Amino acid sequence: MLDVTVVLLEDGFSSTAVMPIEIFDSAGKLWNALHDHPAQPAFRVRTVSLDGGAVRSAHGLGVVPHAAMESVERTDLVIVSTSSLDLDLAFVANSALLPWLRRQYEAGALVVGVCMGAAYLAEAGLLDGRTATTHWALSDKFAARYPKVNWRPDLFITEDNRLLCSGGVCASIDVSLYLVEKLCGHEIAVQCAKSLLLPMPRIHQSGYAMQTVAQSHGDERIRGVEAYLQSNFHNDISTQDLASRAGLGERTFVRHFKAATGQLPAGYVQALRIQAAKAMLERDAKPVQAISTDVGYDDVAFFRSLFKRIVKMTPSEYRANFAPLNVRSQTELEASQLN
Repeated sequence: MLDVTVVLLEDGFSSTAVMPIEIFDSAGKLWNALHDHPAQPAFRVRTVSLDGGAVRSAHGLGVVPHAAMESVERTDLVIVSTSSLDLDLAFVANSALLPWLRRQYEAGALVVGVCMGAAYLAEAGLLDGRTATTHWALSDKFAARYPKVNWRPDLFITEDNRLLCSGGVCASIDVSLYLVEKLCGHEIAVQCAKSLLLPMPRIHQSGYAMQTVAQSHGDERIRGVEAYLQSNFHNDISTQDLASRAGLGERTFVRHFKAATGQLPAGYVQALRIQAAKAMLERDAKPVQAISTDVGYDDVAFFRSLFKRIVKMTPSEYRANFAPLNVRSQTELEASQLN
């Protein structure tokens, strides 16, 4: 089992801690219990506060942790929940959290900042040069305070070199299920979501773009090209155009891009398009032909073939598995049966 440590902070939204606790604790257990199968827990979940004492949420709910933060020497996954919106006061009150986060990250832990909890990762210096997200209403304030971070408030989830962030309170659900799938596999994640009656994770707030997680790198020219592609992947863009944006010759650009991202430009764009198509299939009811066009493929047959090769299911199969259920009234159901 993997160790998950959820950090409880004063004056925050308790759901940003409770939902991760319940999702990780349910993985491998709740689905099995509902089907009379032996439990196979995937995670060992514990909660901590700075001093081990009870924490009171912004809405007056008291939560008692398992232990004090410093009692946890090593964990596989850290979840930082929200705290007070007054960051200056919150950082003073929770100053001991910052070096502890750095130690856990340096020891190999995945570190997650839920909603404004991402501020603690940024304040600890972990997000410098990384991509991150937070609640849309906080993004401008965070961008001014932490200019070295590539803030993407359009995304529900970001992942960059073992550092994950989620945007908004309910995105604690998204990032938790995302990590269940990443760490335990697709089947366990779907079982967990179904048993809790939750949709699979949302990645992009608009559903029309997606953050592709490339390997961490420090090539600012290539980072600029990546940011451009993430907003314009649906257009036809030549390698020569991208090279010009980076201020490099075409061959040199391709070499630098591959070294930085681990992919050739065409493969990177392809990944962005497929991820965007997945998000649209999860959220939208529009025909597959329209989705194919929206992500940049006019040839729907080619799109279907490419999607199946990469995702291992057709677009229609993917939608059937991951789109929200359409709950209809009894009248609508009876009318459809008559038709």
